[in-house]
Amino acid sequence: MIIDRIENLSMYRIIPDHVVEFIKTMPKDISLGRHDLLDADYANIEEYNTKSVENGKFEAHNNYIDIQIILNGRERIYYTPISEVSVDIPYDENRDIKFYSDPIADSNYVTLDGTNFAMIFPHEAHAPQISDSEISKTVKKLVVKVKI
Repeated sequence: MIIDRIENLSMYRIIPDHVVEFIKTMPKDISLGRHDLLDADYANIEEYNTKSVENGKFEAHNNYIDIQIILNGRERIYYTPISEVSVDIPYDENRDIKFYSDPIADSNYVTLDGTNFAMIFPHEAHAPQISDSEISKTVKKLVVKVKI
């Protein structure tokens, strides 16, 4: 996992130029839903209420790198190597996702707050959408999917 400040996005050669440009020029009032980029890359704009740690679930993807950026609010993303967790729901090829049964509470986490991003690779299980407090809050987030 790479965690860094948004202004450093263009330093990472693995992030295509069209993705960096989309992130840097995205309007503040961008609509929710899927936004197709070049090739097989795309962006999802999501809005939801954060979950408690107890309700978090690790997931991973085989074919895409996630770049996650908070547009409004704050959340934690817990993470661990996929070699350290047990599959709960097997890989769904159509959705490019699998889920794990292990609790997330004792794992490392990063807090996304609108100034930073997390780049998550296929060998990393992650549990997004977790509240950074005891109170569930509404979050708006950009998730860019970069095909590998």
